[in-house]
Amino acid sequence: MPGAGDAFRVVYEDNHLIVVNKRSGILVQGDKTGDVPLLDLVKSYIKEKYNKPGDVFLGTVHRLDRPVSGLVVFARTSKALQRMNELFKSREIKKIYWAVVTRKPAALQGELVHWLVKNEQKNITTAYAREVPGSLQARLHYRLQTQLSGNYLLEVNPVTGRPHQIRVQLASMGCPIRGDSKYGGVPVQPEGRIYLHARQLEFIHPVKKEQIVCMAPLPEDVLWKQFEKS
Repeated sequence: MPGAGDAFRVVYEDNHLIVVNKRSGILVQGDKTGDVPLLDLVKSYIKEKYNKPGDVFLGTVHRLDRPVSGLVVFARTSKALQRMNELFKSREIKKIYWAVVTRKPAALQGELVHWLVKNEQKNITTAYAREVPGSLQARLHYRLQTQLSGNYLLEVNPVTGRPHQIRVQLASMGCPIRGDSKYGGVPVQPEGRIYLHARQLEFIHPVKKEQIVCMAPLPEDVLWKQFEKS
């Protein structure tokens, strides 16, 4: 089992919430692979830090795809879980992602609107230009921040939260994410890592009613660090 230091770093923590910076390759919740998920790792961290007897309550507020790094929010109480779910559902949480793509977008900034259909068996999402049966609308805004040696850094603000949304929408405009071979991106080493990072979350604390702004440092990677300095 990977330790907390290998899988995540705590960015924000109180009695109601814990926000962590997840490493790429770590599942948020368990699946058929049987690999230890982030949920269990954070539970173990809380249990050990606070010397808690018995089971630790921890609610999953949202998810990141396994190859994606960055911020994940968990609720430490049922009340916080319910209220955070309501914030996400009503789109009152501002999310910022950084994505590295290998093609320059035709427009330096813009809005993408697609209708997405996910194939659960193959774990792949297809984007359509118009509504089709079984589809869900997906919207995001993007802008080009900078470019470096044939790589382009986009800041992405998803309005909706659909499975694989950012990955398939950027690919659909001809700009697949570096490393995301599932959607046409250039493969990278090690496999199972893509250049998509949940960089920032901003919301009103569901209990304290204070503004919370969390930012996740970039992964320890040469290309990410070059963009961080540029």
